[in-house]
Amino acid sequence: MDTRSEIIDLEKRFWQTMIDRDVDTAVGLMADHCIVTSAQGVANIDKATFARMMRGGKWDLHAFWFEDVQVSSPAPDVAVIGYKVREKLTVDGEKLTMEAADASTWVKHDGKWLCTLHAESLLGDPFGRDRKAA
Repeated sequence: MDTRSEIIDLEKRFWQTMIDRDVDTAVGLMADHCIVTSAQGVANIDKATFARMMRGGKWDLHAFWFEDVQVSSPAPDVAVIGYKVREKLTVDGEKLTMEAADASTWVKHDGKWLCTLHAESLLGDPFGRDRKAA
């Protein structure tokens, strides 16, 4: 399997762990520490913290779809994937659909790809004019 296909499969597998609440598989796909950026800010999350977040989250991911997938491999043991994602989920009892642009960096450790960075940006006006003022 070529790197592009392998990374796309890994990224989709990671998302599927969210639907299945498969904590063990999700943690097995992560590096010991993974930097995560989102609308909430930046965090350096270890495996134990991520496992607690998955188990205790007040959300359910029901489905996801990738579009415009781009994969780059700047070095033999590094791969970067970026894509638009549409998510159907329930958060605090409210059903919603979210669209975002996501990116992950995967690094090969002892022959196994592990996610070391994941970033998510909500789609919309680049200056946030489509969101409520604080």
